[in-house]
Amino acid sequence: MTIRGYDEGWRVMGRRTEWWCGRTVMTCMAALCAVAVLPGPARAQAREQGMAAGSPVPYAFADDARQVEGASNRTEAVQLAPGGTYRSSLQNNEKAYYRLRLDSASNAYVSATAVPRAGTTVASSDGIKVSLQDSAGRTCFSGDADEARFGPTGSPRPLTAWASRRAGPDGLACQTAGTYYVAVERTSRADSSPDDWSLELQYVSEPALEKTGPTTAPETWNSASPEPVSGTAQPRRGGTSFNDARALEEGVWKGGIRAGQTLYYRVPVDWGQQLYATAELGAADGDGFLGTALVMSLHNPVRAFVGNARTEYDGTPRAAVLEPLPAVAYENRYTVDDQVGGMRFAGWYYLAAHLAAETADKFGDGAIELLLSVRVSGAPGAEPAYAGAAEPRGVFEVTEEDTDAAASGATAASGREGGDSDATMKLVAAGGIGAGSVLVLGLGVWTVVARRRAGGSSAMASGAVARGYEPPRAP
Repeated sequence: MTIRGYDEGWRVMGRRTEWWCGRTVMTCMAALCAVAVLPGPARAQAREQGMAAGSPVPYAFADDARQVEGASNRTEAVQLAPGGTYRSSLQNNEKAYYRLRLDSASNAYVSATAVPRAGTTVASSDGIKVSLQDSAGRTCFSGDADEARFGPTGSPRPLTAWASRRAGPDGLACQTAGTYYVAVERTSRADSSPDDWSLELQYVSEPALEKTGPTTAPETWNSASPEPVSGTAQPRRGGTSFNDARALEEGVWKGGIRAGQTLYYRVPVDWGQQLYATAELGAADGDGFLGTALVMSLHNPVRAFVGNARTEYDGTPRAAVLEPLPAVAYENRYTVDDQVGGMRFAGWYYLAAHLAAETADKFGDGAIELLLSVRVSGAPGAEPAYAGAAEPRGVFEVTEEDTDAAASGATAASGREGGDSDATMKLVAAGGIGAGSVLVLGLGVWTVVARRRAGGSSAMASGAVARGYEPPRAP
């Protein structure tokens, strides 16, 4: 089992409430138009949470995530389907169970991202643990069970942990077909915030190979640090979650990050390629020192933790540099080293940069410049000869469309380009039809009301009701 004190991300989640936009038609129209121009998962989150225009976008759960309840005992656990993404919740010191149905050949990976409410008080030892168990309650000791903790940053943020069943002759347990259970446990102090944490679960299935290959991880690989990436830094804003992570290709990228915020990016890494990444925090006015200010975490295509880098901060530029990683290879999984074992398949790799909430106390709550330097070296190699298709399909490959997305800065959810210079116009274009329809409808209603008032008709008694959440505060 791996226990970590540093992870990616935070999530802002508002309190459920009801708001009224019936005082004027235009108030309702403004709110609906603001929602219409938001991209991808952010738009769905806005509908659910009643987000006002200009509010920070919270952690963007997958648009197609199915709502499920974690069971307190295994006999009542709901079954998860391969390739599926789910939403759930977790109480303090609770263990929630979910059911899997596995064959004897496929590899199974289940990740759980726990999302505390904004403003939640957390301890460095608070976190989550994910494990996979067989029908007799025995843990699958495959070496891929994970525990994630908040660590010294002290920020409430998304924590992602994972577990797996590795099939094949090298597997240590859980080799037969049958019913298995995923246990997601919240490990918090008794005096920690009692609020529920939201959960996002993802279940990825990897098919067996057509024939067994090498079962030994490479002992040597190029671990030398590469030459720094040259060129002018280009603007590229990060996403708010795995689901809307912003695509990057090799280069230097710049944006801003605020205290308590986590920004998500994704990089396509093919078979045989190596990934290098550095996150640099720019200068800021203020006085003080933080031992852990910026943390950059790397997750592989199944959201499994690979490694992280962190740096202290005193208001002068500081950099967090990931240790050199081996090239992507199927046989990397046959090791106990997280960084080597995590580079076991091609696909989208996720970078999550988190700035400690305490940074605001010493250097203000304004955005600090964040520079990301990304290098992908090596020519793409041949993929393993899989005997079937992964679920979800395409998760372990890099396509021409993926390469194009990295060049344009598309989000993971929609494929929409993410350049900053024309970001506002792209948002408007994305929601133009919906917003225009709302505007025409609203003007029509307004006109009817005005005519009725002019004719002596009574005014409307009430307006439309929209249900959602109270907008969260900016970090």
